[in-house]
Amino acid sequence: MDKKISREILKNWKVLVVDDEPDSLEVATRMLKFHGATVFNASNGADGLDSARRHKPDFILSDLSMPELDGWGMLYELKNDRATLEIPVFALTAHAMVGDRERAINAGFHNYLTKPLTPATFMAQLLGLLEGVPHLAEALETGKEAHE
Repeated sequence: MDKKISREILKNWKVLVVDDEPDSLEVATRMLKFHGATVFNASNGADGLDSARRHKPDFILSDLSMPELDGWGMLYELKNDRATLEIPVFALTAHAMVGDRERAINAGFHNYLTKPLTPATFMAQLLGLLEGVPHLAEALETGKEAHE
């Protein structure tokens, strides 16, 4: 992508990254922090659910396959809780097979990113997904906080 992404594009945004794979967690966390976000981490869906309820992030990136509570189960719990119902959740998956995107979206994920996550493409791909969520797209465009 030729377009330079501002270092502060996610300034004052709160993001939760839930993944049991240390490399993916590290890439996402470093890139999000580099671009201004406050990042919360969890290594399983149960901890992710607790963190989402506690921090009310602007959006969540979640792996699908995790111990204790997987991404599907965490999403189900988030969507059945009035306090977390409106938080956009994007799936992280290494299982990018035909039909996976539709299955994830039908389950309630806003969209998904395929792993492995790479620093060179992560932010451009993520911003493309955020632009598909009206209130997040508006916040990106105006430079306002997503949770105002």
